[in-house]
Amino acid sequence: MSKTVTNPADAAPQGTGRVLAIANQKGGVGKTTTAINLATALAAARKRVLVIDLDPQGNASTGLGINAGQRDPSSYDVLMGEASLAEAIVETDVPGLAVVPAVVDLTGAEIELIERPARERRLRMALGAEGLPQYDYIFIDCPPSLGILTLNSLVAADAVLVPLQCEFFALEGVSQLVRTVDRVRRSLNPRLDIQGVVLTMFDNRNNLSNQVAADVRNFFGDKVYKTVIPRNVRVSEAPSHGKPVLLYDHRCAGAKAYIHLAGEVLKRERGVAA
Repeated sequence: MSKTVTNPADAAPQGTGRVLAIANQKGGVGKTTTAINLATALAAARKRVLVIDLDPQGNASTGLGINAGQRDPSSYDVLMGEASLAEAIVETDVPGLAVVPAVVDLTGAEIELIERPARERRLRMALGAEGLPQYDYIFIDCPPSLGILTLNSLVAADAVLVPLQCEFFALEGVSQLVRTVDRVRRSLNPRLDIQGVVLTMFDNRNNLSNQVAADVRNFFGDKVYKTVIPRNVRVSEAPSHGKPVLLYDHRCAGAKAYIHLAGEVLKRERGVAA
């Protein structure tokens, strides 16, 4: 059953398409890799896609080939109200895929935003401003923490996509994120939901990977995508060349997995829209 939105500020920004936050407070789980490659796969399916890089490390920007000279204005300027989201958009070499790049200044945003009005709604307001091009999907690549940057993402998003590494502490680490999503839904964004869970860095030869996958599916049920992202050298190499793996080597196992994942995402999203 859908929740009733009683506050106009809680309504989804108009005309922006679906906004998905890609989040996990644990680093090294394939979050940014999933953001850029899933976005690329959807762009290849003729969807218009925007990636908003909110990680101070700027890895999504680098992985999409955006150099330092192309990052002014950045997502930091958008959050500080010094630039509009439309002004910060940079087109990538992937047709139909654009990015709002990140700079290291975002590290200071955690402190600077404390004194700003509506500090947890800055990104939502930017998405609702006039002049933003129409996108089918907007992915927000969150930092590996649950601070004000991730909170801005969760308040702005329609749903959360959670990459989950197939390792021993996977479920223990994601439980805090689930609690945060619940709190944001109750107090700041009643439409927020977990869109899906993606198992990453899966090694079929490793009994632990299989056990973790089984535990995650038991815990999250149908929220877990059937597609799993394998450990793959080509996926690891691609960012150093400033390319998504689908451009770096579209025949490798990792690229094929992200193409299959994109198909699952589209199918699930059609169910949401129905």
